[in-house]
Amino acid sequence: MSDRASLTEQYLARVRASGATAAELIGSQPDSAQLTAFYGKEFLSRPLFIGRAELEQLELDLLRFHGALTRLPELLFGGDLGAFARAVGMTEVQVSAILRGRGQGVTRQTRADIYCTESGFKMLECNMGSALGGMDNGVMAQALLEHPVLRDFAAEHRLGFVDSTEVQVHNTVTECGFTLADHPVVALADWPSSYETLAPYNKLLCERWGSYGLEAHACHIGELEVRDGRVRLAGRPIDIVVRTFLIEDLLESPEAPALMDPVLDAAEAGLVKIFTPMATEAFASKGALAMLSDERNRHLFTAEELESLDRLLPWTRMVRAGQVTLEDGERVELLDHALAHQESLALKPTLLHGGQGIVLGWDERVSADAWREQIAAAVDGPYLLQRRAVPVTEYFPDEQGELVPWLVAWGVFTGVNGYGGAYARGLPMDSASGIVNTAAGALASSVLIELPPLD
Repeated sequence: MSDRASLTEQYLARVRASGATAAELIGSQPDSAQLTAFYGKEFLSRPLFIGRAELEQLELDLLRFHGALTRLPELLFGGDLGAFARAVGMTEVQVSAILRGRGQGVTRQTRADIYCTESGFKMLECNMGSALGGMDNGVMAQALLEHPVLRDFAAEHRLGFVDSTEVQVHNTVTECGFTLADHPVVALADWPSSYETLAPYNKLLCERWGSYGLEAHACHIGELEVRDGRVRLAGRPIDIVVRTFLIEDLLESPEAPALMDPVLDAAEAGLVKIFTPMATEAFASKGALAMLSDERNRHLFTAEELESLDRLLPWTRMVRAGQVTLEDGERVELLDHALAHQESLALKPTLLHGGQGIVLGWDERVSADAWREQIAAAVDGPYLLQRRAVPVTEYFPDEQGELVPWLVAWGVFTGVNGYGGAYARGLPMDSASGIVNTAAGALASSVLIELPPLD
């Protein structure tokens, strides 16, 4: 079997020998309406690679992580989901929303945002639910494989991909109690303010879902109405509302919760299924990572879970005065440690998405005084400190065919059946931003995996 490093090295050598440039290697991605509606016309010039054994270990670790994560309300709060939500930083308005229309169990649809470090994969956060970017990775992979250098390399090394859009369709119908043979009708519901921007992409995504046999229609939640015992969109009965709005949207205005109430009432009455219920947002909080990382909670988890949590999670703690245990077992005052080790810590809000509110202690633009002020303001609030994970440098061919260094984050999906595909986001190594997301200008690509051996 191969691994990430050897596959990458061999492929880059093949590219250098061919003289192929970035514009050639990205294939037809800039011509895809679906891709350009969300990612623009620029893409990373190659996929990431992962070997079979690495993938199986990562999948196992993510599944164990999910099991530990979803038991936190039971383990720490006597099953009180509201108490768990408050502990990870939710407001009372948000707590009220997550306690309604909770659904059966916690979704399996997640996207772990991960750095590949010299010591292995480290999870920075785990997004969960139905509003996950990067699920177009199958379209990206197909376009990349159009180039003969990658196509031949993939055939030689038995590389393929999991189409996360197809996984998404399967997750949606399965977790809502349907099959495609039931022909459920879906409303892909955004928030009114974000729908203004995302409507073109959402409509194209619904078309792609249609190619997998799922009838779906894009809208914002204000366009849904409850009438004659059904949730309806332009009069059409809806079976599943796929929620792409986020918990922070409830804080947009005092009227915001009322916009959601009719749909939540309908879900509670059994008139419609929501994928995924609002309760999902509590488990997607970064504050949950601090609970899983906290040494005071280690006795609550199985030996297998601890093995995976130790492998996956950087040291992470809520910003609270008092003593904590470091990775080497030393006991220190958290706030003193934060001020003395600014260069190795990131300060993060527990609930915001897209890199919002994150302060990187190692960012040269963040002075010691500014860091001290940020830490002081975060104490006892919905903020955490996380140990810096340093990713390995990934090299990508540029427009001249030369290899240039990039900072890359992996987005690894799981679903009902386990591993659900992956995609990459990258920034040039000399970028001013150390936060790898599309808002900072990151480019995207897919991930090719080593397929299981033939029987």
